[in-house]
Amino acid sequence: MDLDLSALDTALDDADADGYLLNADSDDPDQRYLSGFTAPDPFVTLYDGETHLLVSALEYGRAKGESRAGTVSRHADYTDGAGSREAGHVVLAAFLDDHDVASVLVPPRFPVGTADGLREEGIAVTAEEGSVLTDIRAVKTDEEVDHIREAQRVNERGMAAAEELLREADVEDGILVLDGEPLTSERVKTAIETTFLENGFSSGESIVACGSGAADPHNRGSGPLAADESIIIDIFPGSGETGYHADMTRTFVKGEPSETIEAWYDLTEDAFDAAMDAIEPGATGAAVHDAVCDVYEDAGEPTLRADPETETGYIHGTGHGIGLAVHELPSLSFNGGELEPGNVVTVEPGLYDPDVGGVRIEDFVVVTEDGCENVAEYPKSLRVE
Repeated sequence: MDLDLSALDTALDDADADGYLLNADSDDPDQRYLSGFTAPDPFVTLYDGETHLLVSALEYGRAKGESRAGTVSRHADYTDGAGSREAGHVVLAAFLDDHDVASVLVPPRFPVGTADGLREEGIAVTAEEGSVLTDIRAVKTDEEVDHIREAQRVNERGMAAAEELLREADVEDGILVLDGEPLTSERVKTAIETTFLENGFSSGESIVACGSGAADPHNRGSGPLAADESIIIDIFPGSGETGYHADMTRTFVKGEPSETIEAWYDLTEDAFDAAMDAIEPGATGAAVHDAVCDVYEDAGEPTLRADPETETGYIHGTGHGIGLAVHELPSLSFNGGELEPGNVVTVEPGLYDPDVGGVRIEDFVVVTEDGCENVAEYPKSLRVE
C-alpha cells in the first residue's frame, strides 16, 4: 500500500527534526501503519523520508520480507555481536547515527525511558503536541476502504449468528431459553466470536447487554438474557491479516418491547437518518453531532449538549473514525473537525436509562466527494420474531 506521508515530511520540517521515531509493538496502529509490520514485542521504526526498522534477531527475517521498510537492521548490528533482546538506548542511538539522525520527533505517548536514554546519548527528542500519523490515518486509501468493507462483511456474519440464537430461543418465566438452558450474554458472545475466528478475525470485547445493562454504553453484558427487554449487540472485529476493523450495533427485543423502548427506537432511527443527511465533505463532526442532538432534544430527550451533567438520554458522541483502531479520528462529537473524502466514520446515536434499558443503532460510512456511503448492509429491526 502506498502511503502519502507528505504531512509527516512537513511536520519534521516544522519541528526541525531529522526523523520521526516510534518505539512500540504493532498493537499501536501508528506503528503498524508506518512500518507495515506486525510483532508482539516493541520494535523501532524511523522515518527520515524513508522508513527504517530496528528489530530483534527473532523478527529480522520476517521484517525483511513483510514490512514496507526501505531498510531493516538488527540490534546485533550495533553491539559486539552478541545481540540483545531489546534495543537499549545506546543501540538505538547508534542506529540513529547510522542514518545521520541527530534529532527526532516522537508521538506524545513515546516511552519516557527511551526518550531520556536518547537524550543522554546526545539525541534531541521532541514530542508532538498532536499526532501527525493519526491525522494521516484518518483519510483512507481505496485499499484501506476495501479492507474495512471485508471486515464489515465478517461483522455481519457475526451479527447474524447472534440474532439467530435470539430467534431460536423460547421464553420461559421472562428469560430466553435455548436447548433447555438460559440463553446468556456469554453464549451469544461466544457464537459471535467463533464466527469471527472462523473467518480470520478476532474481537475480545463484544457487547451483548440486556435491560439495565444496556443503559451503560460500554457494559459488555453478562448472565441470562430477558424477554421483552432491549438487548444491545455491539461488535467490532479486526482482521488478523490486515489489522482493519468494522463496527456495528443493533438493538433487539425478543418478545414485546415497552412503549418507551419502541418510541426510543423509532426516534433513534430518525437521529441516525439526520446524521447521515449531514455527513458530507466540508461538514464538521460537530455539525453532524448537533443534527442528532436536535432530533433528541426536539422530542424532549436529555442530551449532554443540553445538560452536561445528565446521566440518562443521549450520553455520548455520535461517532468516531475506524480503521487500524476501533476508535480513531475523525470525531463526530462536540469538537469534531471538518470531514473530507476518505474518512470512515461510525454513526451511532442512542438513548439510555437504567430504569428503561438502552437503544443504539450503529453503521459506518465512507465520506465521498458528494456525501457518504453506508458500508453496512445488515438490516435494522427491533423485534426478533
